[in-house]
Amino acid sequence: MNWSERVSAWANPSKNPELAHVFAQQAQYLPTLWLLGKTGAGKSSLIQALTGDSKIDIGNGFQPCTKTAKVYDYPQDKALLRFLDTRGLSEADYDARDDIAACEDRSHALLIVMKADDPEQSDVLKALKQIRASGRINNYLVVHTGILQVPDPIQRQQALAHNQAQVEAVLAKSLPQVAVDFMADDPTISGVAALKQALMALLPILAQFSESLLQANQEEKNFEHLKKEVLWYAGAAAASDMLPAVGLVAVPSIQGKMLHSLANQYAVAWDKQRLTEFAAALGASFGVQYLTRLGLRQLAKLIPVYGQTIGTATAASLSFATTYALGRAASKYLYHQTQGETVDASELQSLYEQALSALLPKPTNHAHDTPQDAPNSDQP
Repeated sequence: MNWSERVSAWANPSKNPELAHVFAQQAQYLPTLWLLGKTGAGKSSLIQALTGDSKIDIGNGFQPCTKTAKVYDYPQDKALLRFLDTRGLSEADYDARDDIAACEDRSHALLIVMKADDPEQSDVLKALKQIRASGRINNYLVVHTGILQVPDPIQRQQALAHNQAQVEAVLAKSLPQVAVDFMADDPTISGVAALKQALMALLPILAQFSESLLQANQEEKNFEHLKKEVLWYAGAAAASDMLPAVGLVAVPSIQGKMLHSLANQYAVAWDKQRLTEFAAALGASFGVQYLTRLGLRQLAKLIPVYGQTIGTATAASLSFATTYALGRAASKYLYHQTQGETVDASELQSLYEQALSALLPKPTNHAHDTPQDAPNSDQP
């Protein structure tokens, strides 16, 4: 098999059962937001606001994972994100220690959800003491909900400050916070936009769930229907990098399957001419950058200690970002193929770099340390 045949086979793969364990790995290690709060604090409303699924409630889509905790995977068919809800914190004679320990091991960030008009948070604070003692959770966000239920602006700020102080006293550090009201009709005072921005700092994949961006043309509208599939393949590539040396083989295979799937969506096939044209449009430096990123991140994983912590995390993040960027660029290329149009190389390269940079890890900041989006004194 010559070079062109090998490349064509890469982008038009047969079913590969050797990747089954990679997809299982992805399902096990989905990016997970753990929601901790009393019943009625607004956790289901928070998930609705992020996913746009107005049908979400405890009886729809949530599956038990411990005695009382439940998980919600989104989307249901090819999950990209997991929400974890610890329930029953205020139930009599309920000891949440076992459930909390189980949730800690599977979460990437903890959202502490508290209603603004409820100063009685002893059960939440008790759970936070256990979480602090274990030291497994590093990423926190305090979400103050129902802020408009405290109509007086001064009393509202005092209520938020009181609950925030309670949490920070237990965890012994300053925490980022947002103030929201999911029942607000006016999006400028609901705080949902600030919530999404804060969560993007914790899990960059959340940036891809926003449907508020205006699609400038039909190609972008088409990609909106393919985005979740591309993200799913990106998640599988990242999952393969959780194990030493696996990603070096699995990531290119997953990306080949993704390109094949996208081509099927556009009813075209990757042949030698199209593959050559696509690679040329991305630029000569793309191949060098791609192989360098792939090789260096796998090498980093093999370095003792570093490779098992920072190296593995960096490898997974890079695999996720590069796979998504490749899928975004391929989707645009394939769309223009169906229209009989030539793709502008600089435009395709720019799109690839934009998609890549949007998902590369960024330092977490504390820009939301104060509830900037709480209604001010001029608002009712």
